Amino acid sequence: MVKMRRMLAHLLPPPWMLLRRSFDAGALQAIESAVSAAERDHRGEIRFAVEAALDVRALWRGESARERAIEVFSELRVWDTAENNGVLIYVLLADHDVEIVADRGIAAQVDAREWESVCHEMEAQFREGHYAAGAIAGIQRVGTILARHYPGRDRAGNELSDRPHLI
Repeated sequence: MVKMRRMLAHLLPPPWMLLRRSFDAGALQAIESAVSAAERDHRGEIRFAVEAALDVRALWRGESARERAIEVFSELRVWDTAENNGVLIYVLLADHDVEIVADRGIAAQVDAREWESVCHEMEAQFREGHYAAGAIAGIQRVGTILARHYPGRDRAGNELSDRPHLI
């Protein structure tokens, strides 16, 4: 029964409708700006990715949001930063789930419960329909964590795109 309910949540409504309803163009621009602003205070890198729903094969295998977040972390090359301090904030809309995947440099310094706290805060905002506000609050909290461990922005450039990635 749970598997069937999850399948329906992922297959109906169409993914583009979930994305558009939750994150319109204004929200995506605000999220990009929040990532840029957060990265001014530290040497870390933040990526924000939103996936409307998993495909049928992933659902049939019972792939979790966490497993998918790890795949996206790799696909977006969040691990490919000079100081191994990239952080992916992954949102799976159909499951109402947020996952944070941190590269080994920052993961070794931050307790998993701290990342989970950020996820729960974002999920609470999303349940209220405040997608942009929840995303921005999460980005700011991740930025604060990164600033604590990687203060300053002493290198030029931006290693990863600040633009939200829609899947």
